[in-house]
Amino acid sequence: DRVLCLSSQSMRNLTAQQVSQPGSALRAAALALSLAALALSLGGCGSSKPQPAPLERFQPVSRLAVTWSQRVAEAGVPTSLAVATNTVTVSGVGGEVAQFALDSGKPIWRADLRESLSAGAGSDGRFAAVVTAQNDLVVLDRGAPVWRERQPGRVITAPLVAGERVFVQGVDRAVRAYDVRDGRWLWQYQRPGGEPLALSSQSVLTPFRDTLLVGQGARLVGLDPLRGTVRFDASVGTPRGTNEVERLADLVGPAARADDEVCVRAFQFAVACFELNRGSLRWSRPQSGTQAVAASDAVVVGADSTDRLTAWKAENGDLLWRVDRFTHRGLSAPVVWGDKLAVVDQEGYLHLLALADGRNLARFELDSALAAAPVVVDQQLLVLTRKGTLSMLRAN
Repeated sequence: DRVLCLSSQSMRNLTAQQVSQPGSALRAAALALSLAALALSLGGCGSSKPQPAPLERFQPVSRLAVTWSQRVAEAGVPTSLAVATNTVTVSGVGGEVAQFALDSGKPIWRADLRESLSAGAGSDGRFAAVVTAQNDLVVLDRGAPVWRERQPGRVITAPLVAGERVFVQGVDRAVRAYDVRDGRWLWQYQRPGGEPLALSSQSVLTPFRDTLLVGQGARLVGLDPLRGTVRFDASVGTPRGTNEVERLADLVGPAARADDEVCVRAFQFAVACFELNRGSLRWSRPQSGTQAVAASDAVVVGADSTDRLTAWKAENGDLLWRVDRFTHRGLSAPVVWGDKLAVVDQEGYLHLLALADGRNLARFELDSALAAAPVVVDQQLLVLTRKGTLSMLRAN
């Protein structure tokens, strides 16, 4: 008999599932039994939590320094860093939304909605959008709330503000578009015949030229942002499993863009890269993981469910290197930073690795783990910790 053992992060994601297309009472009961059986099977994996790998000693060959730093409200998890037109917009779990200048860190505006948030923030530099725990999409113009619209279900993925529109994707995978100025509903898309079980995690919702990229289960769909019609629909593959929990393979955001390609993580299934001009899968490699991947024109990097880092050639998916010295350290989504790779563990240590071979270059201690995937801006690294510290870092 096969016993399924998952990481603690995987279990947190699985226990937060929602049935997006509930059928009969019998089907709903079967799904509940699948989750219960999974929880029981985890008991056979041992009650002790795996010990994180100890930090290795090494001689740093690079130094990290803080360019600027700002305090915001406790960020919570998950959230995002919305970078646009020399600004970054962030939000706190308690309802604070703030925008800062990227070059100096100077505050541009701050707002306090005084209500808990479930997703945010998205911004085009002027307008910002968040979603409250009560499922209200709230849009702000230079920090002043201008309209709100109740969503039919929970939202975790940060809204996307682009082209005078706001795009929102719910946990049920449905994507909705609104006019950013007045909140007028424009269109809705949800791929027919989708899986009944949906991952309660950030999905893929990002622009590529004049196309909107959205995750729909294990598929990447390109939509016309004006009408919501499908331009392409490509699959990572067909996950195998004995039940719907094991076959769950939603795309995990944010997607990693590299020129005309985008690379994504399919939850507990695979890492894949798509050629966007053709709207087709270029390659995929099996890897059970829960965090988004990093990509450049040459390299794609992802951490599996035990925090073992693997790098593949971007052109064909051939293995470049693999390191296991960070096992069970709770790694964040990594990011490619020039010829380096940056990743942060649960203890708040930022690890800087050589992109060519994965060797250690530097280590920098933050005040806590990350609340959002790190972003590279103008050859510097932008990070937001769970304690609410927003920092721009430079490597010397």
